[in-house]
Amino acid sequence: MTSPANLMFDRLWRNARIATMSADGVIETGAIGARAGRIAYVGADDPALDAAEIVDCAGRWITPGLIDCHTHLVHGGNRAHEFELRLTGASYEEIARAGGGIVSTMKATRAAEEDALLASARIRLDRLIAEGLTTIEIKSGYGLSTESELKMLRVARRLGQERGVRVVTTLLGAHALPPEFAGDADGYIDLICREMIPAAAAEGLADAVDGFCEGIGFSPAQIARVFAAARANGLAVKLHAEQLSNLGGAALAARHDALSADHLEYLDADGIAAMARSGTVATLLPGAYYFTREHQLPPVAALRAAGVPIAIATDCNPGTSPLTSILLAMNMGATLFRLTVDECLAGVTREAARALGLSSEIGTLEPGKSCDLAIWDVERPAELVYRMGANPLHARVWKGL
Repeated sequence: MTSPANLMFDRLWRNARIATMSADGVIETGAIGARAGRIAYVGADDPALDAAEIVDCAGRWITPGLIDCHTHLVHGGNRAHEFELRLTGASYEEIARAGGGIVSTMKATRAAEEDALLASARIRLDRLIAEGLTTIEIKSGYGLSTESELKMLRVARRLGQERGVRVVTTLLGAHALPPEFAGDADGYIDLICREMIPAAAAEGLADAVDGFCEGIGFSPAQIARVFAAARANGLAVKLHAEQLSNLGGAALAARHDALSADHLEYLDADGIAAMARSGTVATLLPGAYYFTREHQLPPVAALRAAGVPIAIATDCNPGTSPLTSILLAMNMGATLFRLTVDECLAGVTREAARALGLSSEIGTLEPGKSCDLAIWDVERPAELVYRMGANPLHARVWKGL
């Protein structure tokens, strides 16, 4: 908490209840002052506080702006037909091996022009923004060629430029094997390492590199090569791990100091210990668990006991989690995974920022950080997790505006 020195701000939100998500906890009658888009004051409301513009919050709650730290927002087409197949008993793996799944979306994404991808992704993004989202991670992974992967990343960057939201981009070339490399997974990994990653880095299109470490994806050895190439090009790494089986992906990610390992339904004790040592965030994706009717729960109690940070995200994608509500993702995290209200709120603020490597910039309400706020018409923050299909957002503030 800061003292009300240098009292004049560009903008001041007062008469608020503030969930700082920091060591300061909750401020019952508080105020937030911003200068040049950054938080300059968080603390008790004080008559001496003044600003060029003052907003009376009338007792509403303020949280950090919400963060969706794992999405596949940019893609062509949809996979409603596969949803119908799953309802008749087909598994995700069976559909993928029959030519559906990621490869199905790849065909639609490759065929789409940038502007068409932008228009469809904008609709999904606007739904998230309407729930107080101020930061989103967007992965590629449906192009599976250098040209199409870069196209997806350019669209993601354009979304951030036009929509007033912080977009973090992730190159997910190692998502699936494209048809032209059938039977030659190592050859495709060569392409990713030799051409795709350097191109994305050189054009400034990617902030991180991800992969899908599964039997229907890529082996730990192949992912290790991708990680080495990412690091050589100055990019952070993260990993889809232990969603369908346990290949030791989370431990591999931790050894490479990954920002996060995501999904984790089949995570074991060795993987948890490795993540705890490295500080790698466990990003849980309850939308995918729900949509695919998975039965294997991620080991939340063991993650909690080991002190592994836990984030929550929508995993918005066309095949296994067509979810565009971060609020519903929180509810699912509580009801399906038995996360507490505090863990759910931290999972889409403080820990989501950690999963993106942005803890110094966003995720908590502290002086010096970006003034990203969500202002809510609720009696208590638990309502943000408790309600399904409701959106109590009163106002969203990004970079002080």
